[in-house]
Amino acid sequence: MLIRSLAVFCGSKTGNNPLFSEATRTLGQLMAENDIGLVYGGGSVGLMGLIADTVLQHGGKAIGVIPQVLVDWEREHKGLTELFVVEDMHSRKKKMYDLCDAALVLPGGFGTLDELFEMVTWNQLSIHDRQLFVLNTDGFYNDLRKHIHRMEQEGFLYQEAVDRLTFLEQPEELIEYYKP
Repeated sequence: MLIRSLAVFCGSKTGNNPLFSEATRTLGQLMAENDIGLVYGGGSVGLMGLIADTVLQHGGKAIGVIPQVLVDWEREHKGLTELFVVEDMHSRKKKMYDLCDAALVLPGGFGTLDELFEMVTWNQLSIHDRQLFVLNTDGFYNDLRKHIHRMEQEGFLYQEAVDRLTFLEQPEELIEYYKP
């Protein structure tokens, strides 16, 4: 799979663990060095702002998609390659999906989980076929991984989760899936 653009879903806060910011910086640098464009939520704060800043600092391209309602809250990034201001959250996710070849989830809150689950659901329903990655920095998504396994065991999934989600422990593992 050739990844030219990667949608990154992540928090508008940085969280309490400095490893989250460290992994985000590493990912941003790897993306720029491998000519993988960033598609993300358009904010200038938290992990969102950090991923965009890092990609841009290393000469990469960063496209933001932010709903009008969050322009003030997430403070849209002013230095992006391109910024789309859309009507609502649904339009944001749809636009991000349309612009990416694959998606990766970093640590975040409810919004990040919403984006992850909607993308997995759309994938399951064949609305799209993007490869989905979860960066499990310092075990952040260990419990989610266990719960997904439980859903499989209890017969609630139509397909094994491994066919839908690839969990990565380090940002560098993403490059194994990038084939120029």
